[in-house]
Amino acid sequence: MNIQTIIKMLTDAGIEEREAKKEVKMLLEHFCNYTEKDEILGHPLTEEHLNIVKGKVEARLADRTPVQYIIGESYFMGEFFKVTHDVLIPRPETELLVTKGIEIIKENNLDSVLDIGTGSGCIACTIAKKTSATVLGVDISSDALRIALDNVTRLGINNRAVFRKSDLFSKIRAEERFDMIISNPPYIPKGTELEPELRHEPSIALFAEENGLQLYRKIVSEAPDYLNEGGWLIFELGIGESDAVKSFMDEYFEGVTVEKDLNGIDRIIYGKMI
Repeated sequence: MNIQTIIKMLTDAGIEEREAKKEVKMLLEHFCNYTEKDEILGHPLTEEHLNIVKGKVEARLADRTPVQYIIGESYFMGEFFKVTHDVLIPRPETELLVTKGIEIIKENNLDSVLDIGTGSGCIACTIAKKTSATVLGVDISSDALRIALDNVTRLGINNRAVFRKSDLFSKIRAEERFDMIISNPPYIPKGTELEPELRHEPSIALFAEENGLQLYRKIVSEAPDYLNEGGWLIFELGIGESDAVKSFMDEYFEGVTVEKDLNGIDRIIYGKMI
């Protein structure tokens, strides 16, 4: 047995070769402390290393558990975030959302951000770490908030990113105002058949009514009550939802802009309150 045999286990199960190699690398680093540096220096993989990784791949393929849940963490914008089945696994598409959010914050000297549906806290923590803004992350799930709190402690930014249990704006005080509201809301239309790995992620963070548009409509209509003058609203978008979300935002926001991801899909939308 060698590492190529293990990679082939994944590709034979339908996982793209590049992703399979990445997953095996993650398993080696996490469970065997075997890094890219060891590979470059020519340190051999032992039979014990191979058996450990083979066992983890077998467990992953048995029910298609995402490798991030097996490891218990996910890499996002330069940091490792704790993840469990209680939170979504951070994705490259969300890095686009956060990158644009950080750009707007820095260009406009924004001080306060509300992250709706914070989940693992990866958005809130990254913004707090990379800007001077303070961030309040809210989520309806107590289990998700526990993970977010672990992540903010990991990064040592407890006083910059804080968390609160809230169903959208339900626990935001009437006098609280923010310079930006950012959200990667549930946007998959209810009833959509998911690929096997996605079935392990929390359905409450995936699905929305109204063909996936319910949370966008609610957030857009209530956001002006919680934004400072000239405040910003920015979302990650589901596939095919940009036109509808833009129509919601055009009523309250100016300069509403849609940007595409690397696959040419409309992925983020943002605007400044009128």
